[in-house]
Amino acid sequence: MNTRSTLPPGQHETEDFPRFGLTPFAVRFPTVIDTVSLQIGGDVKTPVDVGPALASLPRVEQRSDFHCVTTWTHRRLHWGGVRFADFYREVVVPMAGAAPEASFVVLRGQDGARTSLPLEDLLADDVLLADQLFGQPLTIEHGAPLRLVAPAHYGYKSVKHLSRIEFWRSSENYRPFGLRFMVHPRARVAHEERGQWVPGWLLRHLYRPLIRPTVVRFRQAMQQRLQSSGAGVPGEGS
Repeated sequence: MNTRSTLPPGQHETEDFPRFGLTPFAVRFPTVIDTVSLQIGGDVKTPVDVGPALASLPRVEQRSDFHCVTTWTHRRLHWGGVRFADFYREVVVPMAGAAPEASFVVLRGQDGARTSLPLEDLLADDVLLADQLFGQPLTIEHGAPLRLVAPAHYGYKSVKHLSRIEFWRSSENYRPFGLRFMVHPRARVAHEERGQWVPGWLLRHLYRPLIRPTVVRFRQAMQQRLQSSGAGVPGEGS
């Protein structure tokens, strides 16, 4: 067990890696999990589905910690996928023709989730488009069939069930999901950018009581989904 001092500000280590998020998404699931379809849009010359092109990119594996904005951290997750930087330079630029000045990126999931990050943050070496966790294909709980992994940012930036990425010149028309004070444009863990206008240390105290009921809500929704489909009940944690 690593000591608290090695964790980012305000975080505590947990052995579980639960399905987690804003509670409206507990009952929202992807419609397609066997095939990767990834639409590119925004300020591009050619909107296009680049899902098949991902297979041509070099694969990488990495171990990284996952930091939830509500203060829990699960350490040393083993992801597999392709680097976002390779994806951008070798797929997005030549196939979609993203405008060079399009530096604001919106990421959308099949379940309706959406978030944004500056392109410069997404081009970091440890940002992945991941399709595997611990050597196995992603499950629904953790983002099947494709998700973003951005270890330097709080987990709400690592969109699950990723289905569309938009490259825009401006953030003017973007509206984040949920309350604005809960969403930071960058959400960097090292700077404790949990939200806007409210200090990160204060948000810790607002979020921590929500962890347990949120875990329970998401677990119950997953169990109900599997029971209704006759697939059984998954084990706890990740």
